[in-house]
Amino acid sequence: MNSQTGWTRASLVLLVGVLCIAFTLSMSAQVQTKTSSTAGKASVTTHVEKGEIVFVSGNSVVVKMADGSLRHFDNVSESARVTVDGQQLGVHDLKVGMKVEKTITTTTTPETITTVKSVTGKVWFINPPSTVILTMEDGKNQEFKIPNGQKFSVDGQTVDAWGLKKGMTVNATKVVQAPATVIAQNAKLTGEMPPPPPPPPPADVPILVVEEVVVPVQAAQAAPAPVLPKTGSDLPLIGLLGLLSLASSLGLRTARKSR
Repeated sequence: MNSQTGWTRASLVLLVGVLCIAFTLSMSAQVQTKTSSTAGKASVTTHVEKGEIVFVSGNSVVVKMADGSLRHFDNVSESARVTVDGQQLGVHDLKVGMKVEKTITTTTTPETITTVKSVTGKVWFINPPSTVILTMEDGKNQEFKIPNGQKFSVDGQTVDAWGLKKGMTVNATKVVQAPATVIAQNAKLTGEMPPPPPPPPPADVPILVVEEVVVPVQAAQAAPAPVLPKTGSDLPLIGLLGLLSLASSLGLRTARKSR
């Protein structure tokens, strides 16, 4: 009994020592790992946000969105740029009243990540079905956990963990495929300067206004000549002419006598 107990204790101590050595050597793994990815068909979505700048102070900007909500952007990066009329403007070039529009393009690409791990070594210790210690090409031992259903290639034959024996040269390959999603976003910010302020009102200076007076046509016509009264007559004129003729005759007669 004592001899059996001694051998059992010695075996346990040896096993613990082997596991410790294997754990230490596992720190220098020589497993070859290859990873590849296969991309699927990408989907693209576009989202547009519009608003108006209502406050600017240093690197702090407040934008009133199209739905009436306010968004406060604090500590805007100096490298941030807004495209306005073909020019790149920074945060210190922004003005109150400027219209801004942010177009966010999201590209979602499904991928399949394939990881292939392969290892080749000589069985030094096997504890089926959980672990195996292999002696690698550099002479160092390394412990491996055996996944469920793992198969090993031994001299062209496929065996499981229970078929491994010490001294066998084995080759094991593990292939893991995992789905993944790659999301890429691209944001483009454009703006429109606020309209110029209206011109100032004119100075309060009196201005002469020329008024054109329209004269009625009837008033502009010449006044008609006065009409003599019906009682007037030509007899006084005839009498005056007769008197002048008589005086002339008397004058000629007096002149002849004096000669």
